[in-house]
Amino acid sequence: MRSLELSMIGNSSYAALLDPRGRIVWACMPRFDGNPVFCDLLEPEKDIGFYEVEIEGFLRSEQTYRPNSAIVETCLFAENGAAIEILDFAPRFKQFGRLFRPLSLVRRIRRLGGAPRIRIRLRPAGNYGAEPAEITRGSNHVRYILPDHVLRLTTEVPVSYVLDETSFLLDKPVDLILTQDEALTRPVHEIAREFEERTDDYWREWARYLAVPFEWQDAVIRAAITLKLCSVEDSGAIVAAVTTSVPEAAGTERNWDYRFCWLRDAYFTIRALNRLGATRTMEEFLRYILNIVSSSPDGRLQPVFGVQMETTLSESSVESLGGYRGHQPVRVGNLAYVQTQHDVYGAVVLACAQAFFDQRIDLHGDDRLFETLERIGEVAARMYDQPDAGLWELRGRQRPHTFSALMCWAACDRLARIAMQLDHPDRASVWNGHARTIRARIERDGWNEEKQAYVSVFGGTEVDAALLLMHELSFCEADNPRFLGTVAAVERELLRGDHVFRYVEADDFGTPHNAFNVCTFWYIDALAAIGRRDEARRLFENMLACRNQAGLLSEDLNTETNELWGNIPQTYSMVGLIVSALRLSRSWEEAF
Repeated sequence: MRSLELSMIGNSSYAALLDPRGRIVWACMPRFDGNPVFCDLLEPEKDIGFYEVEIEGFLRSEQTYRPNSAIVETCLFAENGAAIEILDFAPRFKQFGRLFRPLSLVRRIRRLGGAPRIRIRLRPAGNYGAEPAEITRGSNHVRYILPDHVLRLTTEVPVSYVLDETSFLLDKPVDLILTQDEALTRPVHEIAREFEERTDDYWREWARYLAVPFEWQDAVIRAAITLKLCSVEDSGAIVAAVTTSVPEAAGTERNWDYRFCWLRDAYFTIRALNRLGATRTMEEFLRYILNIVSSSPDGRLQPVFGVQMETTLSESSVESLGGYRGHQPVRVGNLAYVQTQHDVYGAVVLACAQAFFDQRIDLHGDDRLFETLERIGEVAARMYDQPDAGLWELRGRQRPHTFSALMCWAACDRLARIAMQLDHPDRASVWNGHARTIRARIERDGWNEEKQAYVSVFGGTEVDAALLLMHELSFCEADNPRFLGTVAAVERELLRGDHVFRYVEADDFGTPHNAFNVCTFWYIDALAAIGRRDEARRLFENMLACRNQAGLLSEDLNTETNELWGNIPQTYSMVGLIVSALRLSRSWEEAF
């Protein structure tokens, strides 16, 4: 049975997921949002879409990341005492003054003990699992011809063993390099060894400069590397997840394609990267956002874009994939791109504000950028109380959401601060006026006197976990009675055990079944802010225990079994982990 016990490798050109035996079950090439050449995670009807190394008489496996690295080590043990080690990684290192990050996957296999017999099975797929690759062979390589590109495997293993999936005795180390259709110019083992050493050095050096908390360093470093692996370095985008259609819960059709870039994620991701000191990745993401913002003449923005800033993400279903544990439909594309979601205006301004105050980065905010952001703010000031699909992207109805209004308030508030930074007090006065207007409306219509809490929609009664962010967004102090009331309402209505649902009211697909992981982190942060630090630390430790064996989190979690559901790895969830760890950890000064 498929599970989300998966490890991730990548190099910001592509990403791949491996199961505990080292079987590669998911990888989209040559684009993050393109055809999954390995699609076994979603159960293709044909026996294709995977890449594995089998050991005869398999008994058990062990898998771990190299410390502070994106290299995965998998050990396979056989019943007869034989054992092998598989190293998997995507090359990434500095070369000729720039980053070398080819569409390549390197596998290094060596004997650990006994006389292991192994079998290599490589079956890439085209058109979302609908067709196997056409194959041609050379003396030391195999070409896999797919509809949109060609892969080449170069190896010291006899090519016939690979093509026929023949079992053979592993009596010496072997290397396999799967890459685009380019011939290697040096021996395979030399390239594999060099790539391994330089890739490991790169990640260790990258991790060295992270501003990690004293506590939970391993978890934070793994989350930071995962965020980096979800970045598309060519454009600066960061995808919400690398998978599509892993359902939010068992027995539902809440299966979405998350291989795109949501503007809403911008602020939360940039906040985490800023706190970690990962300024280069943060700046690349800022440039992606600014490219999108500058292309909108009237300031209106759609909520989600393609990894290369594509604006049309047409949604369709794929029949050739059976779906994760048989869950249909398998979706390609996401109709959220046509939705109205007013919170994006606040997310963009909050993210871009970094350019006006952070002197570490090369991207400096100026009057021209401020004028561009003012166009965004004008839309926020005009649309804050208009119906939209909201943060949770409800498909069947539009209502005036309190969180959307809150983010529009944040857009106006931060524009006022930017105006003062640029010495434009007249513009600051204008934006402060807009912020006061929106605040008054939120206090009047977003507050439910009977529940003593801010609620999901103006004049409504339902509680929304996103409103736990009111303090974080500086809308109110943590000891504000209304914020305390909202935290209490979340506890009464959305907390299930140690985990938080985003909402519990029925939507287009019925009532939600699972908790939303980032909402639990928001609750943890709120508890810390209002002085309930011990509770927050306990819940945070519990969330760490809910990660998979590789330290990754998906979008959702079953509160009865703690099983992960939803697309993986979810950048929202990994960002939540980072921010909560930084908030809750003892300081380095306190530690020793």
